[in-house]
Parts: sequence; C-alpha cells; structure tokens
Amino acid sequence: MEFSDLELERLKKLQRLRERGIEPYPARVTRTHTNQQAIDAFAAQEAASDAPHQAGGEAVEAAVVGRLVLVRPMGKASFAHIEDGTSRLQIYMKKEEVGEETYEMFLKDIDLGDFLEAQGHMFRTKTGEPTLRITQLHIISKAIQPPPEKWHGLKDVETRLRQRYADLLSNPETREVFRKRAQVVNALRRFLDNLDFLEVETPVLQPLYGGAAARPFITHHNQLDQNLYLRISFELYLKRLLVGMYERVYEIGRDFRNEGVSYKHNPEFTQLEFYAAYWDYKKVMEVTEQMVAYVAQEVTGSTQIEYDGKAIELGGAWQRLTMREAIKKWAEIDYMDYPTAAELRAAIRARGGHAPDDASWGKLIDGLMGDYVEPQLIQPTFLYDYPRDISPLAKRKPDDARHVERFEFFIAGMEMGNAFSELNDPLDQEERFVEMNRTEDVEAGDAHPLDEDYLRAMRYGMPPNGGFGMGVDRLTMLLTNQQTIREVILYPHLRSSEK
Repeated sequence: MEFSDLELERLKKLQRLRERGIEPYPARVTRTHTNQQAIDAFAAQEAASDAPHQAGGEAVEAAVVGRLVLVRPMGKASFAHIEDGTSRLQIYMKKEEVGEETYEMFLKDIDLGDFLEAQGHMFRTKTGEPTLRITQLHIISKAIQPPPEKWHGLKDVETRLRQRYADLLSNPETREVFRKRAQVVNALRRFLDNLDFLEVETPVLQPLYGGAAARPFITHHNQLDQNLYLRISFELYLKRLLVGMYERVYEIGRDFRNEGVSYKHNPEFTQLEFYAAYWDYKKVMEVTEQMVAYVAQEVTGSTQIEYDGKAIELGGAWQRLTMREAIKKWAEIDYMDYPTAAELRAAIRARGGHAPDDASWGKLIDGLMGDYVEPQLIQPTFLYDYPRDISPLAKRKPDDARHVERFEFFIAGMEMGNAFSELNDPLDQEERFVEMNRTEDVEAGDAHPLDEDYLRAMRYGMPPNGGFGMGVDRLTMLLTNQQTIREVILYPHLRSSEK
C-alpha cells in the first residue's frame, strides 16, 4: 500500500505514541455517557438548581468518546469538538489539569479524525456552550487517512458513493437519510403487524426464479452441481404460504435483477411484498393509501411532503384512473379502438410515439403509459385494470377478457408499487405460463418460466387473495427528497473504478 505525505506524517505520530507507551488502538474504552446524554444530564442539573454551572463548580461527571472534528489551541489551554453518533460536544483542557505529557500528546500527535476518550465534568462557557472540562484524555483510534476536505463535507458524488464511510463521517445529512430509511422499514413492519400479518423469509437462492418479468443473476451450487438464481421477487413463495393456511404474510428483503441502472433502478434493491387471503385489488388500494400515509407521518411528522420542489399530499383518498382513461387523457389514444398489436403500433407511430416492431399489444399499451402518463402523475394516483398479456399472475376482470384486476401506484412521476387480485385458478395460471413461454423470450427476462411446483401448490387450493409489491428504496427517496436511488442505498452498484 502506498501512503500520501499526510498519511506518512500520521504514521510517524502513531509510532511516537507507541514509543511513549501509549497504545493508539486500546482493547477497552470507558464511556459513561453519549455526548447527547452528557449535554442532557447537564441541562437537567442546571434546571434543577436554577443556576448555570461555571468552571470549578460541582457538575455532571462524564466519560465520553468521539471523533475529533475541531481544535482551537490557546497556549496552555485548548478547546476542541468531538462527535459521536448522537451529537457534537465541546471539550476544554488546561495543561496544568491534564498534565504536560497528555497536553503535549494532544497538540503534537493527535489529528482531526482521531477517536478520543475524554473524562471530566460538564460546565457552561461564557458563550453559553455546554462543555466537558477534561481531567483525563486518551486516544482510542488513530486515523491514518485525513478526513475528507477538512470536515467541510465530502461533495464529489462519485467519491461519496464509492466511499460511503467517508460520506457518512463528513456529511451529517447523509447519516440522517439512512436513519430515516431505517424508520421507513420499521414503520412498514408496525403497520402490517398491526393488521395481523406474519413476517416471513423466503429463499434468496432459488432453483427457478419467478414472480416478475426480469432477467435474473445466475450462480452455481458446487455440491449439488446445480444452477441457482438470485430471486427477482418473493411472490410465488409467499403465495405458496396462503395454500399452507397462513392468511396474511409479508416479507421485506432484497431482490436482484440483472438489468439496467438508472436514477430509480439498482440491480440489488429492497422490496416489500404482502399477500392477504380474501382481499381483492380494491381492498389493497385502500390499505396502500393508509400504509403510505402512516409511514410518512411516522418518518416525517406529516402526510404532506416536498419532493423535487413539488408539494405532495399523501393523506386522504388518492386519484384513481383506469389505464385506458389515463392513456386517452394524456396520449390521446383509445387503445381499445385498435384490438391488434399491428393496428395499435400504427396508431402510436401516427401520433409520433415509439412503438417497437416486436412489442405485443399489452407492451405497446405499457409503453404509452410510461411515455405519456407516468410523468403527469405527481400527486398519488392509482392506475388500474391492466392488459391481461402483461399481467400473467393477476385475475381476469369478470366482464372484460382483455384486462385484469391489477393496479400500479405513482407518486412524483415514479412508479412506486404494483398489486393484483391474485390469480388462484391453477388451470388458467398454467395456460398463461405456457402462452408466455411460447410468445416471449424467457431468457431475456420478458416472461416467467413455467413453475411446476407453484402450479402443484395452486392445485391444492389457493384462497382468493390480494397481493402487493413496493420498492422500499423508492419510498425512501420520496420521504427524504432524494432524486436518485443511489442516495438511499448505502452501497449502490457502480461501474468498476479505473483507479
């Protein structure tokens, strides 16, 4: 490993510490308070005594730890700031109180970025800042690499994403995004648990992928000499559990799709899926409205948020449009007037739109939705009743053979989730699998492979049910006002660095 000049200088300081008998990476640390606890305890004591504590008076004793982020030497005394996971705390030391050796160590061999343990008592300075007056100081981790940009914050996007640790240590706003992400996941769990859902875990490595139309990642099990797939969806495994007499199940976990990367796509992403026996897609719509509003309230304190400069209200009843209505409104095409793919393709091209030669009727409709409708859906909107040939796991509409009971919901121009009245007729399901495998390219991720075991499970009898899937990353983007999925995934996938 090659070191920069600054790193070499820090390595010399590390060596000097060890030569003086000081271990820069000790095995034990003393900590009685987090920084915030020390500040809060001091404030509580002040309130109880009704008088601020100045230097020298009886005060809160504390041993705190944290990363050194600021130093202000003043001759025989120094102020500094250390930061832990709770807050930043000012520390103050005098040479005569900590001893000459410790004070000289601090001035000569301690650098920004080092982790320190400080013991002493709390007081308030003349400027009013709660401060720990140190009696003992120890180094507990020497930083060899200097902190990014002298704590002004790491701004280069490429470096921030590749070195997330540096991003987190220098940018508090990044840490806050991921705290809120954790709150999003916890709130989703609370909401579903309160509706008597059971959280389960299904296989990540699967002998046959399914539940979505996507290209999978393939791996190989050496002992079994068998190819396996990283899951692209939880759906077929969760619905097997309905056959096994669980009525409401959900899973929050990772899915993997070997496809493109964009501002809203990452090959590895977090998904929520739930399935509820005896629900249909209209019931799932109602629960979706309630769930998203609940999570927003829990995480942000309000159902009204701002995303990309737009005010969005997540509470109340959302807009509902059939796909046909939405496409007629914004693309100015009634696709039911064009019952074949060739006719619809010609109509789209006459409108000036994009219509691939090999796209089916349903995929042409889906393309119209993406090109003309999705960007218009800023406020929460359900689009429902999708073409049957792009929805192989959804139940047909009773009065319309070309459409199924499916919806997607959109917020801020993004698709956020997908739901069905789930198909529970095993014969219809097998027919659709066979049809898709005949007309679509399974290897390219355009169709579901035929899953015999899933069909076997269905033949035991599957209750009518409503199913739902939502990208947790996109919901987090929405609630933290981040315009790219990479900002809400701690370690997003990036191209290999040339460095």
